[in-house]
Amino acid sequence: MPRIAYVDGAYVPLAEAAVPIEDRGFQFADGIYEVAASLNGRLFDWPAHAARLRRNLAELSIAEPMGPKALELVGRTLVRKNGAAQALLYIQVTRGNARRDHPFPAAARPTLVMTARPFDYAPRLRQQATGIKVLTQPEQRWGRCDLKTTGLLANVLAKQAARQAGAFEAWMIEPDGTVTEGASTNAWIVQPDGTLVTHPADRKILPGIMRDTLMRLARGAGMKIEERPFDLAEAERAAEAFITSTSAPCLGVVAIDGRPIGGGTPGPVSRRLGALLWDEIERQTGYRPAG
Repeated sequence: MPRIAYVDGAYVPLAEAAVPIEDRGFQFADGIYEVAASLNGRLFDWPAHAARLRRNLAELSIAEPMGPKALELVGRTLVRKNGAAQALLYIQVTRGNARRDHPFPAAARPTLVMTARPFDYAPRLRQQATGIKVLTQPEQRWGRCDLKTTGLLANVLAKQAARQAGAFEAWMIEPDGTVTEGASTNAWIVQPDGTLVTHPADRKILPGIMRDTLMRLARGAGMKIEERPFDLAEAERAAEAFITSTSAPCLGVVAIDGRPIGGGTPGPVSRRLGALLWDEIERQTGYRPAG
């Protein structure tokens, strides 16, 4: 089935979708994006995604192209037009098209682009059972990692290094050894007493939607969580480690830079958290991958 995109008010074939060459998203990465999972035609955790999108736009002084309800309607329509029962909905808003100049243009209108691509979550169940490997990379990103901007070159380079090393994800490491987060995921460790540890939601990490959902579910299950920095040495001594994101709900980390973590297999805490997340996904959307 041909894929369809949404570009500034029109649904068009993906192969024909385009924005002006002087769009500031292309010229300056002057824009933000959001990714939400659509399962059975329902957007998982949509209110949280919409709130983060609105906050990011406000932080960059970019006008909202439409309100959350309208955005949800367009997103669900786009998913339906693409015929995907399970999909990742990508939303991008830039400052708009204007003569290339660094200061904000006076009269530019925001550009809104949306795409939806089929996404099969079934392989995630296999990875949840076997675990994934992580490669560490030096932290080279800008100082506002809490904003989901389209300027992702440092993330791209880290992710490529991980792929070439046979790892699933790269963890960003600051000069003092602190682990901030993954190139496209949040990073967690589990202490021997079962306490979950993850970097606080400050300007150094993206406040992941799945991260917040997992925290809510974990606390509801009586688990203890510490939001504090941890370094690579502590991660290597941890009982378990795992990552969270919209596209990889909860995957246990079995090795960091080739060194086994815990027993070298996904531990009981990450497996339990994965089950809790799938329960929540099923509650909101009615979807659960067969496995």
